[in-house]
Amino acid sequence: QVQLVESGGGLVQAGGSLRLSCAASRSISSTTAMDWYRQAPGKQRELVAVITIGGSTNYSDSVKGRFTISRDNAKNTVYLQMNALKPEDSAVYYCHARYILQNYWGQGTQVTVSS
Repeated sequence: QVQLVESGGGLVQAGGSLRLSCAASRSISSTTAMDWYRQAPGKQRELVAVITIGGSTNYSDSVKGRFTISRDNAKNTVYLQMNALKPEDSAVYYCHARYILQNYWGQGTQVTVSS
């Protein structure tokens, strides 16, 4: 079993920045990819950003140019730097780890952007 612990969420004004962290209890070097998802009230969970083991990244159109995903394999941690935040970015953000045999989810961290 792998534990993923997200942190860094909070309340921020529109235009501000937050940096989310996701710390894994097992080495993330054995993952094929790490992702950040988000889910707003009444909406489906959506993929926000992906980083592969090779370091390739991909973003949803809604966050491209504003969010940056990165990973530190030595610290078993994945980050999501969020800049120029908008009220529509408000959601619970979840970390997701894709290991060879099983995927894992974190418990989520709330991000609220006020207008």
